[in-house]
Amino acid sequence: MSTTVDPGGWALVLHGGAKEIAPEKEAANRAGCLRALLSGAAVLRAGGSAVDAVEAAIRVLEDDATFNAGRGSVRNSDGEVEMDAAMMDGATLDVGGVGAIRDVRHPVAVARLMLRETPTLLVAEGAQRFAAAQGAELRGPAELLAAAGDAAHDTVGCIALDSRGDLAAGTSTGGLEGCHPGRLGDSPVPGLGFYADNGLGAVAFSGDGESISRCMLAAHVMHRLEGGSPQAAIESAIARLGRVGGDAGGIVLDPAGNIGWAHNSPHFAVGMVRGNDDRPRIYLSKGEEASHD
Repeated sequence: MSTTVDPGGWALVLHGGAKEIAPEKEAANRAGCLRALLSGAAVLRAGGSAVDAVEAAIRVLEDDATFNAGRGSVRNSDGEVEMDAAMMDGATLDVGGVGAIRDVRHPVAVARLMLRETPTLLVAEGAQRFAAAQGAELRGPAELLAAAGDAAHDTVGCIALDSRGDLAAGTSTGGLEGCHPGRLGDSPVPGLGFYADNGLGAVAFSGDGESISRCMLAAHVMHRLEGGSPQAAIESAIARLGRVGGDAGGIVLDPAGNIGWAHNSPHFAVGMVRGNDDRPRIYLSKGEEASHD
């Protein structure tokens, strides 16, 4: 059951992908993350739920071709766009995920619709049929392909804590450039690319999906949060990649609103805001945070 906490005690953290950001794309990454951050923060500031805030923020990122989600999705080896998305409600442990879904504007909105359903993950045609039955907003293949991003983009994600003390996590990705049709990465699978539990925290990852999956990074973070800090938990998860290789970045929140984030990728576009501070911060690397703060 949720409990009321400090109305200003909410927090929101999001990322635009663990990747290398060219100098000419830095401004677009900052601006896109800020727009998404402000959208999610507006929900929390008005007393809305963490689930609503996460969806609102990711919708903005999906509409921005700067990021590999929605409009910025990349093409598989057949030249088609297949997207994955997921959400988790930390209060109920409800999970909703879709994989290899096509022709929808907001995959995260379809994942949100899945939250209260019995299945936790639907893929390909099953996901398409569910989206159509629920009246999800569509976007045709031609429109998606016209705006498709480049291979340097990566998954987006968001985590939030609301004024009731509830946590939520969400992810969305436009896939891996040139991948095999039907490929699923870590993004739609709880315990791999994301997780949320009111008793422990919320986490979302981005990066090499197969490496994140092999190391079960989200599950690792959740276990480390038992008695540990968010920063120590996320650093431990990134270090765990040393066993299999691969680049990744992750963001984490604990029930008290403490934030942790880390990455071993060249850059990691991250935005964060807390209700008791309410000053949005955008960083393109962990080193940038250290130099600015």
